[in-house]
Order: sequence, then structure tokens, then C-alpha cells
Amino acid sequence: MNTMTKTRIAAVQMVSGPVVADNLSEAGHWIAEAVRQGARLVALPEYFPLISGNESDKVAIREAEGDGPIQRFLAETACRHGIWLIGGSVPLVADAAEKVRNTCLAYSPDGLQVARYDKVHLFAFSRGAENYDEARTIEAGHQPVSIETPFGRVGLSICYDLRFPEYFRALGDMRLLVLGAAFTETTGRAHWELLLRARAVENQCYVLAAAQGGEHPSGRRTWGDSMLIDPWGNVINRLARGPGVVVGDLDGDYLVEIRQNLPALGHRRIAS
Repeated sequence: MNTMTKTRIAAVQMVSGPVVADNLSEAGHWIAEAVRQGARLVALPEYFPLISGNESDKVAIREAEGDGPIQRFLAETACRHGIWLIGGSVPLVADAAEKVRNTCLAYSPDGLQVARYDKVHLFAFSRGAENYDEARTIEAGHQPVSIETPFGRVGLSICYDLRFPEYFRALGDMRLLVLGAAFTETTGRAHWELLLRARAVENQCYVLAAAQGGEHPSGRRTWGDSMLIDPWGNVINRLARGPGVVVGDLDGDYLVEIRQNLPALGHRRIAS
């Protein structure tokens, strides 16, 4: 692990709507702002290309891997800015004709796709007027995914994965965990920060959470509160609601210091 330098990283927060082109334009604006502030890795939220009142709309815009306007946007944006770009989630073709894979795509600074992670854990929640079941339109993935970068290994995850600590253990030794999310307002208020800080502390790594945050044109409300958390569980930076960026430094020397002072990962007695 290279610990000689700090690396500036950023999470983009959005309030995506039903028009893909508008959402890509908005994402591009905030990515450029993150780069202006020195970010070398930028993460987008879950469903950044589309949130509408009809869950089947994402099936209508699904893309085959390697082809389509959303993927071209991600590749070209990563290359233009020379950054590592984590593409929140993109609706890709699934085995079932009426479903998608909710997929996080990672791109290197030369614009090449270096990883694909299909969301493993599918959210379902019912409380009063709130009712969600992602399995109706999403086909689950099967395995965790990470990428190697010049500043260490980065684990990829999406939203509901956050509630399953065994997923993050299965990623192995991470320097950074990236989570793109669209948490509901109800569950976000109750558990969002609590779970994010727990994942940072138990894995002794940085956590970068890029969220949807606000009231969408469809009337859906997402919690937001995108944040960067250090390996001790401290929130370095955050954005409560509305579109914007959360920027901060991944400090490799501090991460090593935390692990040396409290070598909890080396004290594990139960294998994942």
C-alpha cells in the first residue's frame, strides 16, 4: 500500500429526474466541480441517470455492457478529466427481458472500463405509503468487486449492500469503500450515518458515500447526506440535501497509523 501521499476524492450528490440527458448534464457539471477542487477519484450516486415515477422506465433505457449513451458519458468524462470515475449505478441488460442489472461501472483515467459490479442485495421495504421492491425490475448480482488504483484497493458497493457487513469483509483489505446510494428518507434518517460509520470502523478504511438527496420530480424523497468518513469513524465532510459535491482527502499515512495503533483486522478469529 502506497502511504506517501494524500489523494483527494469526491462524492457527487444528485436529485435525479426522469430525463437521462438532463441527469448526465448535471452529473458532468458536478464532476467538473470536484475535479476543479483537486479530486482524482469521483463517485456518482445510485440511479444517477434516471429516477422516475415508473420503475419500469429503467428497463426501457437499459444498455448492453460496453455500449450506450450512459456508458459513453462515463468513459468520455473519466478520460477528459483524467480521473478514476465510479459510475454509481447504470441499468444494464439482464437475463430476464423485463429486468435490469443495477450495475456500478468503474473507469480509469484513460476512459477504460476496469470493473463491473452488479448489485447483490436488492432492497424491499413497506411502511404506510412507502413501498419498494427492487426485485420486481432488478436481477441480483452474485459477487463483490474491487479495483486496484495507484492509491490502493477500492471496494465497490451499492445502497442496500450497506446493511450486510459480510459483503465488505468479502472484499478483503480495502483502503477505500465506495457506496452509491438512493436511501429512502425513512431508512436514511434512522440508519444511514450509523451504518456508514460502522463500515469504516470495522474495516479500518475510508468510506465515500455518494447519495441521491432531495425530492425528485416523481415525488420520491431520498435521504442524501453524502459523506466521506475516515478509518476512525470521523465524518470528514458531508452534504445534507440537494445537488453538490463532498470533497476530502484519503490519507494513507493516517490509515496505517490507525491500523498500527489498533490492529483489529489482525485479531480476527472467524474467517469471512
